[in-house]
Amino acid sequence: MITASDLDRTLMYSDRAIEEFGIPANLVLKPVEMIKGKWAGYMTEASFSMLREVNKHSLFIPVTTRTTEQFKRFVIFEKDIPLSYAITTNGAHILYNGEPLKEWSEHLIIQLRNGCAPEEELLSALKRAGITLDGERKQAENLFFYFVLNCLPSPSELSAIRGLTANYGWKMSLQGRKLYFIPTAISKGKALEYICNREGMEAMAGAGDSVLDWDFLKNCRYRFVPSHGELLKVKGPADFTLTNQLGVAAGEEILQHFLKSLKLKI
Repeated sequence: MITASDLDRTLMYSDRAIEEFGIPANLVLKPVEMIKGKWAGYMTEASFSMLREVNKHSLFIPVTTRTTEQFKRFVIFEKDIPLSYAITTNGAHILYNGEPLKEWSEHLIIQLRNGCAPEEELLSALKRAGITLDGERKQAENLFFYFVLNCLPSPSELSAIRGLTANYGWKMSLQGRKLYFIPTAISKGKALEYICNREGMEAMAGAGDSVLDWDFLKNCRYRFVPSHGELLKVKGPADFTLTNQLGVAAGEEILQHFLKSLKLKI
């Protein structure tokens, strides 16, 4: 069986996210991500132990919007929790034993050629609509782009941006201060479905916090969303199980649900 999960603000939490959501007094943090020799991401000690069990008893697949280079900052996947598969760059890349799966990359290139307007055309349309984004624009492997925002758009502005991007074959997601614009051809769900078919396995349980995660969560039998997640704003709670906790505590709660879905003792 397959278990699949987003990482950032679902199972793993940056210093900023921890500051935002806090840490219950009884939880102990374990560092899991390193940037330039410094720890930058965490989960709880209990979460780490549970994730090891989930990985032993299922095909655990991280599913992240991070680029492959950014994903490799999670040092726990080097030795502590070895992986067969990982989905990075929002589904643009499938890693198999740490290396890009060539057959998937070739398939995606064909889809991108016909599926969306060029990036500059989308940006011009946003400008014509009077939408100004205050922040630094960054590229993700020349596949999609995002803004690191200085101030967040209002709910009505986000709704307008979401509708406009859809008209050009793109999708939008706000994750913390990062506003992502991604071609609809690049999909976590399509990548997970490809692995399920390749392995002949069912996606038993999945977890994620953002709109982009729904692409793969809808393929999972059991779906779990942290109560702080963006996804709750656009999908009804009937579509998934919502955690009672926030932040790193929500990550721990999600892994408890994973163990239960695999019928493992906590």
